[in-house]
Amino acid sequence: MLDNPRSPRVRAVAKLAKRGARSETGLFLVEGPQSVREVVSFDPGLVVDLFVTPTALERHEAIGALAEANGIEVEFVTEQVLDAMADTVTPQGFVAVCRQFPTAVKEIFAQEPKLIAVLEEVRDPGNAGTIIRAADAAGADAVILTGRSVDLYNPKVVRSTTGSLFHLPVAIDATLSDVLGRASAAGLVTLAADIKGDDLLSIRREGVLEQPTAWVFGNEARGMSDEHLTQVDRVVSLPIYGQAESLNLATAASVCLYESAFAHRS
Repeated sequence: MLDNPRSPRVRAVAKLAKRGARSETGLFLVEGPQSVREVVSFDPGLVVDLFVTPTALERHEAIGALAEANGIEVEFVTEQVLDAMADTVTPQGFVAVCRQFPTAVKEIFAQEPKLIAVLEEVRDPGNAGTIIRAADAAGADAVILTGRSVDLYNPKVVRSTTGSLFHLPVAIDATLSDVLGRASAAGLVTLAADIKGDDLLSIRREGVLEQPTAWVFGNEARGMSDEHLTQVDRVVSLPIYGQAESLNLATAASVCLYESAFAHRS
C-alpha cells in the first residue's frame, strides 16, 4: 500500500492536475468511481495506474471486478495519499492515471457523422465537460474543440463529462474554418448558436434540424466572431420566454443537441 503522500510517485501523479505535466507526459487524471468505471469498462487499455482506497473498493466492488477482468492492477493507497493525488477537495477514493487519446478531425468525418458538437473557444471546463456529456446523451457522433478552447484533459473537464469522454470521439487543436469546411464537404448543415440568429422554432418548422448537423457553440463571454458567423449555413437563437437574461452555454447547447436528436428520430 502506498502510504507516503510526499513520495516522488505520488507527487508525479498530483502534477497531472497541471497542463504542463499533462502535455509533457501525455497522461491525465480520472477521478471518482463513476468516471473510473467508464474508462475501465469502455477503454481499459488507456489505464496506466489505478489507485484506490480499501474503503472505496469495498463500496464499489464491481469496479474492482471490472479492473481484474480487464487486466488492470488495483493499487491500494491511504486516504492521505489519495487526497494528495486528486485534484478535487473531497475525492471519492478512486484515481486513475490514463493515456490521452484525442481523435483526428479527419477520422470523425470519415465516419459519416449525423450530429456533431463543435466548441469554439469554450474556456470554462465545466461547460466543456457538460456539453460533451450532453452530446453523448443526445447520441451525437463526436465533439470537436477548436481555437483556444479549454484543455480537454483538464481534471474539471474530465469530471464534468462523468465518463462520457470515453463514449464518443473527441478531437482537439482544430481550427473552426477547417472543421466547417470538412462538415460542409461531408454534407452536414452547419448551425451556430448565437443570440443574433433566427428563432429555433422557425428553424425546426423549416425542417433544417432533420438534416445531418454540426452545431457550433462559441465562447461564454464573447460568443462567436462575425467572421465565423458568416461561415456557417444558419445562425440560430434560443428564445427566452421568462425573465432570465440569458441561458448558460452548456444548457443552451443541450437544448440544441436534443432538438436535433428529436428531429433525427421523428
